[in-house]
Amino acid sequence: MIGALWRALLDLLLPTPCGGCDAVVEPGQGLCATCRAELARPVPAPELPGLPPAMALAPYRGAPRRVVIAYKERGRRDLAAPLAAALAAALAQALPRGPCVLVPAPSRPGAARARGGDHMLGLARAVAAGTDHVVLPALRLSWRARDSVGLDARERAANLTAHLRLRRRVRPGDGRPVVLLDDVLTTGATARTCARALAAAGLPVDLVLVVTAVGARRPVVPGGRPTRGTPARHLPATRRSR
Repeated sequence: MIGALWRALLDLLLPTPCGGCDAVVEPGQGLCATCRAELARPVPAPELPGLPPAMALAPYRGAPRRVVIAYKERGRRDLAAPLAAALAAALAQALPRGPCVLVPAPSRPGAARARGGDHMLGLARAVAAGTDHVVLPALRLSWRARDSVGLDARERAANLTAHLRLRRRVRPGDGRPVVLLDDVLTTGATARTCARALAAAGLPVDLVLVVTAVGARRPVVPGGRPTRGTPARHLPATRRSR
């Protein structure tokens, strides 16, 4: 405990490397301006079978990939603030009509303990801070769940189907959009299985919002420059009827 407090104090006093590129940033900033900009241009995630509409802050490569790894695996909890700000901005763009129910994708209990807490639950709470969004940690993984690293899409789906549970009894939604939050979208197995479990509980997912997505591409305009806007072709504009 003393060691953790000492590290937190040092983080406040000493300059730290940017979580995306290692440039020196002011204490508490987490990301440099360039890497923040990388997360400020959300893109539609690849359309995968059975997956609700999905949006990512960035493709899973370069600085955004390093940011996810630093936050998730290397204890860079100072990255929660800039990640939450970028997610909140993307959420307002995709679903501008009011507060949402934010459901974080669950971590394996052992992984959460090793990381000092459930990283997506912490990020969901940071997104909701100071807003009317509601964080609902409705899902959990049993301790028997396997690490998804190295599993193919079929194995990931089977692993999640066997071990994903509702954390608590949930009531059908009150009309607020339901948003599933996760760090990386790869095969879609996690998001798809979580969405099915929530739908069965009366909370169908309106949007899957992730920090990064494998295979996501930024739209390109003539001249080869990426656009700053996010195409809304498959993002839900209004709340569908239940």
